[in-house]
Amino acid sequence: MEKNNNILWITRTALFLALLIIVQFVSKNLGQFVTGSLVNLVLVTAGLTAGISSGLTIAILSPFFAFILGVGPAFPQFLPVIAIGNAVIVLMVWLFTYKWSNSGLISNVLAIVIGATAKFLVLWMGIVKIILPMMTALKPAQMAKLGAAFSWSQLITALIGASIAFMIAPTLKKAMQKKG
Repeated sequence: MEKNNNILWITRTALFLALLIIVQFVSKNLGQFVTGSLVNLVLVTAGLTAGISSGLTIAILSPFFAFILGVGPAFPQFLPVIAIGNAVIVLMVWLFTYKWSNSGLISNVLAIVIGATAKFLVLWMGIVKIILPMMTALKPAQMAKLGAAFSWSQLITALIGASIAFMIAPTLKKAMQKKG
């Protein structure tokens, strides 16, 4: 039975990771609000349906695959911070949904808001306040553009993606339990 659980975990994780890569690639020209919302949708849905270990694995791998495929940030020094931010939203949503609450409407809203806010704070502090000031070779216009990309817009895309995930995750989770 352990082997079957491992195969199921690998399969679900790989499917969500593939979905995430496809979403990033297909939506890359649609702007940060579309791509970011879809990425957060996949991350949170993976955590809620495939389990916390799958969600965290996908969250951490996501920015590295995006970078390799040329659909993520052009600066590799951002990747660890993005991975941590992704992991934080998945972890916070999962904790507030399954460990610290009764999974009612109020706790779900708290999970979304706290998870999105935590991700935003990790990205804003890590990239805007720590990494960008050290990148002295960048022009002021580049700094401003990157700073804007990793500020309040991250909160909005995380809120949108997590909210949609909570709408579809229960049905998807039931379907996944029926299939194995």
